Amino acid sequence: MMVVAYLRRRVIKTPQEIEVIRYTNRISSEAHKQVMRRIKPGMKEYQCESIFLDYCYFVGGCRHVSYTCICGSGENGGVLHYGHAGAPNDKTIRDGDMCCFDMGCSYCGYASDITCSFPANGVFTDDQKLIYNAVLAARNTVLEKAKPGVSWCSMHLEANKTMLAKLRDGGLLKGDICEMIAAEIGAVFQPHGLGHLMGCDVHDVGGYMEGTPERPEAAGFNRLRTARILEAGMVLTVEPGCYFVPWLLDRAMDNPKQCKFFVPEVLNRFRNFGGVRIEDDVVVTETGVENLTIVPRTVEEIEEWMAGTDYIKAVDNLMKTKEDFVHSL
Repeated sequence: MMVVAYLRRRVIKTPQEIEVIRYTNRISSEAHKQVMRRIKPGMKEYQCESIFLDYCYFVGGCRHVSYTCICGSGENGGVLHYGHAGAPNDKTIRDGDMCCFDMGCSYCGYASDITCSFPANGVFTDDQKLIYNAVLAARNTVLEKAKPGVSWCSMHLEANKTMLAKLRDGGLLKGDICEMIAAEIGAVFQPHGLGHLMGCDVHDVGGYMEGTPERPEAAGFNRLRTARILEAGMVLTVEPGCYFVPWLLDRAMDNPKQCKFFVPEVLNRFRNFGGVRIEDDVVVTETGVENLTIVPRTVEEIEEWMAGTDYIKAVDNLMKTKEDFVHSL
């Protein structure tokens, strides 16, 4: 019983804990924006990681990150936990690459976990817009529908349905969306769960415990780190994604139950695309969710931000934000 009580205290955040997580999100959000502003084709992925780390420490006083930085460009964007010692963010970023950068700082022991996806040259191609907007629509669906009393599994399902419908509209898929879900097509393009609890650990405890729903069995759903019913005070990531992983595509193409939904001549165009993930950190409120992550999200916002130059002004503003936050403690 003591363990259950402890886990519950970890899952439901106090107002003070939420304020610290809000701060880590503010700093990480601005650090991501500076990476987007300063990236250029020809740079190494690790140089983008360095920009992020420097900003978090220099501006935000955040000495540590919540996890190893993931700076996947081009086909590396389809590797979910790229950036580890065996794949250390060492590729040269090419003109035309889509970037999938997943990074978050830690402050006072509390995590942040944000992913931004954008073109390295600052301008989306039509194909990049198609995939990005499919993922953005899935993310928006969750932000609109998530609230206390809603199952996290149902949010995963809604995100999958939305993304698959957009891929069908774009000509990559054909057929009925509910039949695609039954055939587990969602897991071909998003082989991970919608999101996870976050707090003192980036993948925080309490996802599966006594008295909560068990882990689902269906592909994709079985990757969910929690199947809980949402409660006010929970902090979770919302991170739908769409990836073009060659071996997953090949396996699905060879599966009679799945291949009928694909349009190969269109789908094959994306084999070296990599992936798109959009990840925000949200706190569940009494009526919905509050998004703590503040970064450009629409195609238009991203292109406008990446074309700008006001880096020094942004640094000065964030330095003042940190001073105000520290004085409030």
